[in-house]
Amino acid sequence: VHDVVVVGASAAGLAVAASLKTRGIEAVLLEQYEHVGHAWRNHYERLHLHTSRGLSGLPGFPMPRSYPRYPSRQQVVDYLEAYREHFDLHPRYGQTVKSVRREGDLWLVETTMDLFRARRVVVATGYTRQPVRPRWPGMEDYAGELMHSSEYSSGARFSGSRVLVVGFGNSACEIAIDLVEQGAEPSLAVRGPVNVVPRDVFGIPILGVGIAMSFLPAKVADVLGKPIVAASVGNIEDVGLRRLPYGPNTQIREHGRIPLLDIGTIDLMRKEKISVRPGIESFYEEGVVFADGRREDFAAVVLGTGYRPALGEFVAVEGIDAKTGSNEGSGYRLDDDLYLCGLYVSPTGMLREIGIEATRIADDVLRRSATNY
Repeated sequence: VHDVVVVGASAAGLAVAASLKTRGIEAVLLEQYEHVGHAWRNHYERLHLHTSRGLSGLPGFPMPRSYPRYPSRQQVVDYLEAYREHFDLHPRYGQTVKSVRREGDLWLVETTMDLFRARRVVVATGYTRQPVRPRWPGMEDYAGELMHSSEYSSGARFSGSRVLVVGFGNSACEIAIDLVEQGAEPSLAVRGPVNVVPRDVFGIPILGVGIAMSFLPAKVADVLGKPIVAASVGNIEDVGLRRLPYGPNTQIREHGRIPLLDIGTIDLMRKEKISVRPGIESFYEEGVVFADGRREDFAAVVLGTGYRPALGEFVAVEGIDAKTGSNEGSGYRLDDDLYLCGLYVSPTGMLREIGIEATRIADDVLRRSATNY
C-alpha cells in the first residue's frame, strides 16, 4: 500500500511529487508516455509561454535566468526534464491509467500494466487531456487538410495557401500569427463575442497586474483594468470582433474561460494580414459556409477549439467532471483523499497556479498523514 499515487508526469504531477518529496513523502508517479511533459513536447513549434518566466517556475526550482521573459516550448520541456532530475523523480512510464476507484479504505489505480493501492491519489493529467473536436454538416466531404490545433506543428507547408483557424483562444491566435510568418493567408472563425487583454502593459507582464487584482471582486477588477486594456489594445470592434458584455476577470472567474492574451494578433488584423470571419455553418468539398452565408475555399482548416480534462472517463467518482476547473476543486482534497492538480483556469497563469496547488496538496497530505497514520 502506497501513501500517495500521482497520475500524470507533466508540470502538475512533477510539482506535486517534488513537493511531497521535500516533506518526506515518496509518491508513486505514473505516466502514460515514455517521457515527462508529453503535451508540451507535442504543441506547435512557435509556442511560447504567455506568462513570464519569473512567475512560472514550479516549487523549489525556478526557471533559469538565462531563459527569455517568455520561454519557448522547447525551453519549457527542457525545464521540466531538469526539474525531474533536480528532485530525483522517477516516473513509472508506459502506465496508462484505466481506472481510479475507491475500495474500502483505499484507492485502487488500475493501469494497463499494474494495479496500485494507495491511501491517497492525486490526479494531475492536465486541462488539455482530450482535444475538443466539434462537428459540422458536410465535414466528411471536405477535401482539404483538417486538423486540431494539437496536431498542428508549423505553417511552413501552407505558404501561399488560405487557411482557416477556428476559435479565438491563445493557441488559435498564435497559430494564425505563425501562418502569417510562414507566408500563408489565415482567417479566424470567431463565433461569439470575446475579450482581449495585452500580454504586456508598458513593458510589465499583465500577469503581475492580474496577481495584484486577484484579491478584488471580478467586476471591480474589470472596471479598474478597462482603461489599461483600452489604451493597449484599442477598439477590437474595428477589426470585426464583438466585445463580451463583461470583462476578462469576470470571464475567467465566473465562466472558466481565458481571454486572449494578445501577442500581435490584433495588430496583424489591423494590417489585414489576418481576416476575421463569423462562426461556421457547414463544410463543402473546397471550404466552408459561414453563418452569414458566405462560402470560401480553404486549403486547410485548423480547429483551435480547445480541450477538456475528461476525468470522468477513468475516475470513478460521481460528478468528477463538474469539479474540474473549479478553484475549490483543483488543488483541494475532494472526498476520501482524492486530489486534483492543474485543472483550474487561473487568471494569474496556469504554471503559477500549479505551484500553489502542489504546495497546498503536499501540506494537506503531510498534515493528514501525521494525524491518521
